Amino acid sequence: MDKEQQELYENARKRLRQKKNVYFHFVLLVIGSLFMFIANIYLEFGAPNHWYIWAVTVWVFLFVLHFIKVFITDRFMNKDWEREQIQRLVEKQQQKIDGLKSKISNE
Repeated sequence: MDKEQQELYENARKRLRQKKNVYFHFVLLVIGSLFMFIANIYLEFGAPNHWYIWAVTVWVFLFVLHFIKVFITDRFMNKDWEREQIQRLVEKQQQKIDGLKSKISNE
């Protein structure tokens, strides 16, 4: 396997691991939310307050952030995007250097 194929394989493994973690986070969210609901309502843990609502709300917010990071942000800002940005910045710096060199040689 050449270097490019190895890099593609590693990126695919990383992406798969990220998606797997999001799915695991979702399952954990559902089970944890159910457990907190049962503990608060049926076992009367922390009664009469309905604290589980706030805990689940915060947890859902964190899950949404995790989901956005994996399926939206990382999807568009991946290694190819980084390479393009680096290449663009290098070209811009090279143009400035070339401009300075030509300015110096003209003087």
